[in-house]
Amino acid sequence: MPSDATAIATICSKDILVARAALLPLSEKAQKMSPQQKQRYERLFYLIEQEALSDDVKASARSIREAHFRAAEIRAIEADLGEMLSPARLRYRAFLEIVKKLMDGKITPGPFLDEFRDFTQSVAGKLDFGIYSFCLDRLFGSLRIPTKVKKLLVLEILKYPPLIRRELLTNILVFPGQSRELIDFVKYMVSSELGKTIAIEIELLEAFKLKRLTMGDIESSLNTQAGVA
Repeated sequence: MPSDATAIATICSKDILVARAALLPLSEKAQKMSPQQKQRYERLFYLIEQEALSDDVKASARSIREAHFRAAEIRAIEADLGEMLSPARLRYRAFLEIVKKLMDGKITPGPFLDEFRDFTQSVAGKLDFGIYSFCLDRLFGSLRIPTKVKKLLVLEILKYPPLIRRELLTNILVFPGQSRELIDFVKYMVSSELGKTIAIEIELLEAFKLKRLTMGDIESSLNTQAGVA
C-alpha cells in the first residue's frame, strides 16, 4: 500500500476538512498511474471507506473509487471544500490585518495576543486547522514579527493538546532561517514546562523533519527510552 502521510491523515484525522482534503493528492496521483498501480490505490480507498472516522470522508472515498479517479469527481470535491473553507479564509485575512498592525507598531503585544486567541478559537477550533497552522508558520518565519511576540505565542502553544502542540513546536524549530534565540527558547520551555519525555519526542520529530533520522531510527530510540523507563 502507498506510504503517503496523506493516507494516514485521511483515515485518522478528526478534522473533516483535513481528512477530505487529504483524499485529493492521493486521487490525483492515482490518475497518472498504470492500471496495475491504480488497483493499489483502489484498495487504499476501499480501506478508507471502511476505517475513516468521518462519514463524509467515507462517502468521498467511495465516489472517487467508483468513478475510477476521474478528474471531474476530484474537481467536485475540490469545489465543495472551497465553499467549506471560505469562512476560515475570511477570518485569516482579517487576522492578517492585525498582524500588519503589529508589524507597523500600531498595536501592542497584549491586544495582539487577545486577537490571536480569538483567531485560534475561530479557525483552529471550528473551521480549519490547516489554515491556522499555515498562518503560524508565516508568523514565526517573519523577520518583522518581534522575537518577544514570538515567545509569547510559544507560551500559548504550550497549552495546546499534545499532538497539535508537538506539530506546531517542531514546525518552529525546523523553519528555514529560524533565529537561534527562538530555537533555544522553545527547547528550554519544552524541557522545563513539559518534561523530559515530551522534549525527547519533539527532538525526534524535529530530526525526522530535517531528515536526520528515519522512522526506524525514531522507533528504536523510543523503544530504548521505554526500556530505560
